[in-house]
Amino acid sequence: MAVVVFALVLLLLLIFILQNGQRSDVYFLGAHGSPPMGVALLLSAIFGVLLVTLPAAVRIVQLRLAAGRRRDESTATPLADTGTDNGADVSGS
Repeated sequence: MAVVVFALVLLLLLIFILQNGQRSDVYFLGAHGSPPMGVALLLSAIFGVLLVTLPAAVRIVQLRLAAGRRRDESTATPLADTGTDNGADVSGS
């Protein structure tokens, strides 16, 4: 089912790009290009998605690492010796 949905989305993207074939001027940080309008819009959408997902992915990794460290610290901490023997005779007699 996912393959069919993915194929339909790709087909719609292809139709969008083919219908928006007129050239457009694009300027970015001194670079200049004249891609078709559909390609320029698709690239801008992809870069927008990357601007949102990359910082979110970095934050998720940071949180997972912090949670792993906390989990390791809580399991690696030995029980503290309270100094009481609870009435047990350790002399062996």
